[in-house]
Amino acid sequence: MPASILEGKNLKSNNQPSKKRTIEEINTKIRKGDIQVLPVSEFKKLVDSKGIQVAFNEIDVVTTGTFGAMCSSGALINVGHSDPPIKIQHAWINDVPITHPGAAVDLFIGATIGSETKGFEYGGGYVIEDLVKGDEVELRATAYGTDCYPRTEVETTITKDDLNQFILLNFRNGYQRYSCAVNGRDEIIYTYMGKLLPKYRNATYSGAGEIAPLSNDPNYETIGLGTKIFLGGGQGYVIGEGTQHSPSTGYGTLMVKGNAKQMNSNYLRGATFTGYGSSIYIGLGIPIPLLNIELAEKAAIRDEDILTDVIDYGVPRRGRPTLRKVSYKELKSGKLNLNNKEIKVSSISSLEKAESICRELASWIQQGNFTLTLPVERLSQEGQAKPMRQTKGGAAFVDSILQKAVTCEETEAIETVAKRLITKNVNHIVVVDTNYKLTGIVTSWDITKAIANGVKTLKEIIVTRVYTASSNEPLEVVAKRLTQHNISALPVIDGTQKVLGIITSEDIAKLVGGNING
Repeated sequence: MPASILEGKNLKSNNQPSKKRTIEEINTKIRKGDIQVLPVSEFKKLVDSKGIQVAFNEIDVVTTGTFGAMCSSGALINVGHSDPPIKIQHAWINDVPITHPGAAVDLFIGATIGSETKGFEYGGGYVIEDLVKGDEVELRATAYGTDCYPRTEVETTITKDDLNQFILLNFRNGYQRYSCAVNGRDEIIYTYMGKLLPKYRNATYSGAGEIAPLSNDPNYETIGLGTKIFLGGGQGYVIGEGTQHSPSTGYGTLMVKGNAKQMNSNYLRGATFTGYGSSIYIGLGIPIPLLNIELAEKAAIRDEDILTDVIDYGVPRRGRPTLRKVSYKELKSGKLNLNNKEIKVSSISSLEKAESICRELASWIQQGNFTLTLPVERLSQEGQAKPMRQTKGGAAFVDSILQKAVTCEETEAIETVAKRLITKNVNHIVVVDTNYKLTGIVTSWDITKAIANGVKTLKEIIVTRVYTASSNEPLEVVAKRLTQHNISALPVIDGTQKVLGIITSEDIAKLVGGNING
């Protein structure tokens, strides 16, 4: 395949007035072999060199693409009836639990479900990839048995050729844009956005920016129910808006499906996120017919014009704080300025694969192997995703049991701090500077040992690497941190390191019961 679809093409270079095209006219040109199609990145270069009017007059179709983790994905399979028949109740493929969503032998492979024997190292995404590659997998199923389905268990091996149907279903794919993730905590966290270093030391992002499908058709004029697409190396369709479709906030999504028997593992791969679990990477490509000059203008969008939010994933809440807006141009530069510091940014998507998808789809169209469809129903342009309605068992947060911290400064005498421990009846004293910002912590044990050993200054015994909490964190998360680090208290601070109070394992135990490093 040529590196550029521009190579070897005799593009018109006139500047005639723009006109409207129809999908029928475009498909006729595809069948005749004289369609003018470009990957959208090359279309943008054409716009830069010749202007939008010339680019629109010369090009009929642009191709868009993205390749990233699509956790909200899976595959629907029908394994056929055994003899005697079985009405499957529970099933496993390669020791990965498989959902039984319908009748006797219809199964759903969830991409993020982990293996019962291999944990995070293998999951549903890998099962789907193995089947796509043509590998043999082990199916195990059990049932309670009925008169018409008497069998109660079955074990066998299958390949995709043995399946009646093998349908890839992504119920949330192709995000219009996706947040950039950072971590303001004191510790590394492992997320579906990858490994995030403490104290905002790195950032990750997802999405292809200016070459992503919904970035180039933000009003969903050509992308909707029935739009034919490139999916996992085969052909598929948009079947509606994706779950959590949130167009009012600029986070539109797609629901897509395709025949997985036609796909290939170059564009569909199982994956594992350390400390999080399994997922699947899927290639998505969508052609955009340039039916009018307005669509061409939208397809000329650049990364600097596509903004997303930098979100602190270190706050384990639904409403994580937004720290700033950032453009995809800045993200793709590999560096991000945050709090007056430059930090490294990396993509968890593959921009190289996304470009490859754009070229591959353009080639299909150029060769007459792929015609276009307009949606029979447009996606909603209004509304936003709702949060879960929680009516029972509301979570408790740090601010509900936050205690006033007993503090000192590092210049104070050890004897003075020891007396404060006794008079205040506490085991922890938080060390602050003159602005009440955290500099360390000392415990009753630290003080006792220092006096016994004749230590002269408080500064010698202060613990300066302090694990902390924020006031809006769930107690469940804080309790886990206390246990993980084998400590019994956490100073509670705000975004500027100012001390707001303290929370102890004893406080949590009183509220929820149990013993947390008490």
